[in-house]
Amino acid sequence: MSDTFLAPVKNPPGLILKLVYYLSRRQFGKVPRPLSVHASRLPLAFAMFYGKVSKLDEKLHLPPELITLIRQRVSGLNVCLCCMDIGHWFAIQKSMNQARLDALDDYATSPLFTEAERAALDYATELTAQKKVSPDTFDRVARHHSERAICEIVWLVASQHLYTMTNLGLNIGSDMLCDIRRNRRATWLGR
Repeated sequence: MSDTFLAPVKNPPGLILKLVYYLSRRQFGKVPRPLSVHASRLPLAFAMFYGKVSKLDEKLHLPPELITLIRQRVSGLNVCLCCMDIGHWFAIQKSMNQARLDALDDYATSPLFTEAERAALDYATELTAQKKVSPDTFDRVARHHSERAICEIVWLVASQHLYTMTNLGLNIGSDMLCDIRRNRRATWLGR
C-alpha cells in the first residue's frame, strides 16, 4: 500500500459524510481511500455524483459479468491498483467466475471468453489505450453488439477513466479489500 499525495481525512466534516464513512466500514471493513482522500475534501455533491455514476451500471443491458470485465480491463490498462482491487472485491461479492477474471489479460486467446466478449474487450482496450477506435474494431463489435450495447461499452470506459484518473492523480493505491475480506472470513470461520 503506497502513500497517497494527500493524507486520508480521518474525521470527515458533516453528518452525512460521517454516515457514509460508517457504512463504508461496514461494507468494506474500512473507509476506501478514494472516499477518505478525495471525496472527503470536496462538497458532498461530488461524493453523491460518484455514487450516481456507480448506480447507473444497474441501468445497463450488458451482462453484469461483462460490465465487470470491461471495468477491470480499463483499470488494468491504466494500472489503477485501487480500481483493480475494488473491482475484484465487487466481483467476489457477485460470485463472479474468478477464472475468467484471472484470465482477463489473456482474453484474446482464452477459451473462457466468447467472441462477443472478445470484441467488447478489444473495443474497450483500443479506446483506453489509443483514445480512439479503428473502423475495423468498431465493425467487429457491431457484429456482436447492438448500438445501445456499444454506447454502454463507451460509457463503461469513460466512467472507469473518471475513477482511475482520480486515484492516479492522488496516488491512491490498493486498499487490499480482497485481503480484508479473506481475513474477515477466516475470523468468522474461527481460523
